[in-house]
Amino acid sequence: MMPRLRLLTAGESHGKGLMVIIDGMPAGLPLDEDYIASELKRRQLGYGRGSRMKVEQDRAEILSGVRHGVTIGSPIGLLIWNRDWENWKEVMDASPPGKDVPPITRPRPGHADVAGATKYGLGDIRPVMERASARETAARVAAGAVARRFVTEFGMEIRSHTLAIGGEWANEQTSIDWQQVEQSPVRCADAGAAKAMMVAIDRAVSSGDTVGGVCEIVAAGVPVGLGSHVHWDRRLDGAIAQAIMSINSVKGVEIGDGFKLADLKGSQAHDAIEVSQASPYPWRRPTNHAGGIEGGISNGEPIIVRVAVKPVPTLGKPLPSVDLSTKEATEAHYERSDVCVVPAVGVIAEAMLAYVLAGAVLEKFGGDSLGETKRNYDSCLDSAQRQG
Repeated sequence: MMPRLRLLTAGESHGKGLMVIIDGMPAGLPLDEDYIASELKRRQLGYGRGSRMKVEQDRAEILSGVRHGVTIGSPIGLLIWNRDWENWKEVMDASPPGKDVPPITRPRPGHADVAGATKYGLGDIRPVMERASARETAARVAAGAVARRFVTEFGMEIRSHTLAIGGEWANEQTSIDWQQVEQSPVRCADAGAAKAMMVAIDRAVSSGDTVGGVCEIVAAGVPVGLGSHVHWDRRLDGAIAQAIMSINSVKGVEIGDGFKLADLKGSQAHDAIEVSQASPYPWRRPTNHAGGIEGGISNGEPIIVRVAVKPVPTLGKPLPSVDLSTKEATEAHYERSDVCVVPAVGVIAEAMLAYVLAGAVLEKFGGDSLGETKRNYDSCLDSAQRQG
C-alpha cells in the first residue's frame, strides 16, 4: 500500500531552481505563497550563514494543487527559482557547453563527493556536489510549510531552538520564550549562551574552520495514536528519526531523553500515568522522558527531538584529499560555504517533523477533504475521552 502522503524534490544547488511535489494532501486546506515564504525566510537566517543567503530571496510559486487559496486534492507543485543561476549558466546548463568546463576532481572530506563520484562512475564531482548540497533543503522547508499548515488545523505547534554551538551550551530552560528564540541570531532561548555561541562562530571564521552543535524540536498538541507498534516501518519514532537523519550535516537523533536514559534505572526513566481532569484525555504524565512516543505511538505528550549537527565540511583551510584525476595528494576543493548551520537545521527539522506528522495524521484519520479528516479526528478524540 502506498503511503498516504508523498514528497518528491528535484533540482541542483546552482541549477535553475528547485521543484517540489506533495501528493496526498486533502482538499479544503487554506494555503498561500506568503505562508510558505515566511518559513523559507526562517531557514535563510542564522549567525554563521554564508554569502549565498544574501543572493537568494527564496519564495515558492504554487504551480498546481491549489485554487483560489485552497487545496483541491490533486498533487501540489511548488517551484523555487535559484537567483544564483545567472552566475552559473555555463557550469550548470542542461545543454552541452560551448566551451570546456574544467572538472572538479578534489573531493572534500565529509561531503558526498568521493562516495558519490565512485558510485555513479564520475570523473567530475560537480554533479554530486550540486544535488548533495544543502540547498535542496529549501525545497523540504517549502513542503514542510504545507504540512505545518495542515497539522495546525489539529492544534499542533512545531518549534525549534538551539541548545549548543561550538561546545557552548545553553542553560536548561524551565519554559521557552519562543519569541526570543525567533529574534535570536542563533535561535537560542538563553541570551547569555547565544553570545558565547556567536563568539565560537567568529573564532571559527577567523581560523578558516566551522562549528556544529545541537538543536531541539518540540511538537506540542500531538494527539494520542499516531504511528503503530505492529510493524517496524509503522513506528512513529522510526519515521521521525529517518526523516531528521536525512537532513544534511545531521549525525545523530534522539527522542525524549534519548541517550541519557541508558544511565538511569527503569523507575527513573519512565513516565508515570496519573488521573487528569484537565487534559483532553483522562490521564496525564508528570514527566516526558519518552519524548511523547511510547511503543512507536504518540502518547499525547509533546514530541521532543534533539539533533546533533556536525561542523560544515567545506573548510576555509581545506583538509588533505586525493585528486581523482591525477591520483596525487592534494587539498580538498573549496567553494563558498556556511560556517555554522545549526539554527537553519532546526528550521529544516521542524519541516521534516511536520511532514511526518501530517502523514501520520492522514494514516490515522484518513479523509479526502480537510472537513472529513477533522470529523474523523473529532470522533477518535471523543472515543479516547470515553475510554473504559
